[in-house]
Amino acid sequence: MTIELSTIQTIAMSVVVLYIGKVLNKNFKFLRENCIPESVTGGTAFSIITFIGYKTGMFNFIFEDSLRNLFMIAFFTTVGYSASLKLLKKAGMPVFMFLLASVGLAISQNVVGVGLAQILNLNPLIGLATGSMSTTGGPGTAGAFAPILESYGAEGATVVAMATATYALIMGSLIAGPLANRLIKKHNLLDKRDEKSLYESDDDKKQPLDPKNVSTASFQIIIAMGIGSLISNFLSGAGIVLPSYIGAMFAAAMIRNLADFTGAYEVHLDIINIIGGFTLTIFLSMTLMSFKLWELQGLALPLVIMLLAQTALIGGFAYFITFRLTGKDYDAVVMTSGHCGCGFGTTPKALANMEALTEKYFPSPKAFFVIPIVGGLFIDFFNAGIITLFMNILH
Repeated sequence: MTIELSTIQTIAMSVVVLYIGKVLNKNFKFLRENCIPESVTGGTAFSIITFIGYKTGMFNFIFEDSLRNLFMIAFFTTVGYSASLKLLKKAGMPVFMFLLASVGLAISQNVVGVGLAQILNLNPLIGLATGSMSTTGGPGTAGAFAPILESYGAEGATVVAMATATYALIMGSLIAGPLANRLIKKHNLLDKRDEKSLYESDDDKKQPLDPKNVSTASFQIIIAMGIGSLISNFLSGAGIVLPSYIGAMFAAAMIRNLADFTGAYEVHLDIINIIGGFTLTIFLSMTLMSFKLWELQGLALPLVIMLLAQTALIGGFAYFITFRLTGKDYDAVVMTSGHCGCGFGTTPKALANMEALTEKYFPSPKAFFVIPIVGGLFIDFFNAGIITLFMNILH
């Protein structure tokens, strides 16, 4: 039996899938402690149901998900509004060094993924799907880029990318604690830390959410998406292959920085971030609920090998490179544990790793200042460029 869902029904189903994830996360401690997004939990559970239906021949879903791309572009537009050059300049050297580590890891993840794919006689683009788009980028970036890989002939790239992103969300926590404890003991770091006052934010206190600004923030997102489509069309006409959201992302960044430097208008980042969270949730739910798990059957063993290699890479890179680049002190250890999260998962995962570590030892305001700026704002820009470069080389 084939079940065809219209556009509205598909969106409604994505919300149902989200609530399935909420229920599962509420009832399973493992999911909560590992910060698995509810959309990932629900989407994966639903994809298992569709897998059973497909394999038994009992039922199969066909989704009309043409609006998924709209939600994806809207989300990355909100990310673009976070890219403030003024903030990056103010943050200084610690942010730059961690950004350098993050960029280095992203490049390494793609090299390892593509290299292993070639060794295993797979399409190199499948290897790229296990690289930085799914690890450093997380589910959002994986869901955005993977369909492009499929259009280039990498069948099953979306399933591989989302499976990698889900795996990374779990492993990013499991390796962070042991690695951080090892560094602390090896270098006897418990007596070294910076004063909190050095890294406390001097930003204005957050104001209560003003409903009158919701329309303004929404219009700012729509305007950036419109300008971004023109940028994307221009680049496409010039023969430059980029994901559809890149133009909107850059347009939003330009609008944000123009506001920062001129003061001519205000960007309501608090509201934009709320809208970003909503659009990402719907986008992920729509992506994950259409998982075709049966496409993984022929890739099972190679995928396991590539995932284990990516795990070894993040552990080794964080231990030997991130720790040294960020100062070789206690704050560097906390940032290293955070890098295991945002370099192999998401920024919330990074913060969860750091919170667990600082609860055991003592606070690290420097780490909690640096990681959200890089993991939550700037790395998405750099990672998109890195992924695009690899795609164009391999295609």
